[in-house]
This record gives sequence, structure tokens and C-alpha cells, in this order.
Amino acid sequence: MSGHASPPRDPGLQPERTRLAWRRTTLACTVAAVLGARAALHDGASAVDVVACALCLLLWLGFLAVAHRRMTALTTARPPAIGPRTAAAAALCTTALAACAAAMIF
Repeated sequence: MSGHASPPRDPGLQPERTRLAWRRTTLACTVAAVLGARAALHDGASAVDVVACALCLLLWLGFLAVAHRRMTALTTARPPAIGPRTAAAAALCTTALAACAAAMIF
């Protein structure tokens, strides 16, 4: 042993990194929703395109709500672990939004 003690771990770093990851994911979902809507509505909109855009918007709002709840929970001194329902809701919204945006483009 060298006698040098390792510096104490800063408990604030991990929640900050997690909060930043939620922000990046929220930004990616926003870009996917906007690009999907733009592509679908660019050359005139059919009823199916409008319904797909509305579904994309609802999925984006759902993900935004989940992300906001999680980022708010991360501001406490000892943030709780993400619950299985919250994790499932975030995964479902993200996957469905990606599928919806991809379907609107093709």
C-alpha cells in the first residue's frame, strides 16, 4: 500500500450525470417527434398522417412527463431508484415514439 488515501466519493456526481442523460434523451425524443411530423406533413396531410402526428405528440408528452418526474426526483440528497413502472413507461414511450416517427417517414 502506498499510504495515499483515495479521495472521498462525491455523491452528487452520479445524479448529475443521470439528470444530463435524461435531458439528452428528452432532446432526442423531441428531435424525432419534430422530424417525423415535418416529414409527414410536408407535402400535404392525409387523415392518417394527422393521426400519426397526434400520436407522436402524445407519446412525446408522455415521455416528457416521465423524464420531468425523474429529473425532479434526482434533485434530492439521496435520490430513490427508478421504479419499474416509471422505467417501463419511459421505455414504452421511447420505443413507440421511434416507431411512430419511422412509420411517418416511410
